[in-house]
Amino acid sequence: MAMLNSPLQFVTSIPPAARAFTILLVVSSLLRNLLAVYSPGKQAYLDLVPGLTLWHPWTLITSAFVEVTIVEMALSIVILPISLRYVERLWGAVETTKFVLITVGVSNVIAVFVNIIEHIAIGQDGYFLFGMAYNGLMALQVGVLVALTQAIPEHQILLFGALGVRIKRLPMLYVTFSNIMCILGYQSPYILIQFGWLVSWVYLRFYKRTGGDVIGASETWGDRSETFAFVNWFPPLLHKPVSILSDVVYKSCTRAGLVKAYGQEEFETSTYGNGAYVHLPGGARAEAERRRAMALKALDQRLASSSASTVNVPSSPSTNSPKSPPTSQANATSISTSSSAPGVSGGASSGAVERQTPDGET
Repeated sequence: MAMLNSPLQFVTSIPPAARAFTILLVVSSLLRNLLAVYSPGKQAYLDLVPGLTLWHPWTLITSAFVEVTIVEMALSIVILPISLRYVERLWGAVETTKFVLITVGVSNVIAVFVNIIEHIAIGQDGYFLFGMAYNGLMALQVGVLVALTQAIPEHQILLFGALGVRIKRLPMLYVTFSNIMCILGYQSPYILIQFGWLVSWVYLRFYKRTGGDVIGASETWGDRSETFAFVNWFPPLLHKPVSILSDVVYKSCTRAGLVKAYGQEEFETSTYGNGAYVHLPGGARAEAERRRAMALKALDQRLASSSASTVNVPSSPSTNSPKSPPTSQANATSISTSSSAPGVSGGASSGAVERQTPDGET
């Protein structure tokens, strides 16, 4: 009975958006394979063929939920609901749906333009327009990995039951695999991994709504935290050239109005200028980094003022001795005065100075 209940509990635990996309995956894959068997050529109504995109525009979305082989379909049916379930619980159904549609749709649009450019430059009798078809969830899979890298970068998972890998390493491993397959001549569908990685990062970095991440905060967009910067996807050896290239692209996009710039100067003015904290764009993690920077700055200022007050403590002159006492009397006076230092509570006796006469009386 428990074995029968487990699949049912798993299905009911899937949030609505993840469940809908999983159903779309199953229906589209089965329908595509049936068309390929009983109506050869009709599968182009679901696959993304670059030369037919103007006549079949819906394939920019449907092709992502079409798996050709049984193995790919089985893996996608398992991976898709599990990965989207976590994302949907983190963002909600609406934001998850937007993320999925933007990632697969824009990735497929880029693929179509790349094929058109290849057709113009290389030709090959229309191979890049009509002889190549794109399908599968590879763009969405790497997009979900990027989203998980943003949310839980240090979380470690086991690959093949033995190899431990942090989440933040998985997207670039997948992109490296895509590069190898493209070099070997398998552009379709593996190049979609590269497009999905770039599209999902750009969306999460600059455009995703993050206004609900901090209680009482205004609506903000993107994640401008340093840990989610583009250069951090690459090994340290490539940081300098990648940083130069990304800065050029970023400045060009800001000048064109595609991206709103948030520089350090604006951050400091908005955060510290009026003496109160102002929530700036950047998401929860960027917010935490800004709060930490503010706390460190306040701590440094407090330590500096505390050390300055300790060094410049004025000495209080004695007012009870109009004349200089003898040597023994001066020693007794200094001992009594040091025992009642300023700032230590001692009642009425704290202000009295004990004196000893030459006869030994006090």
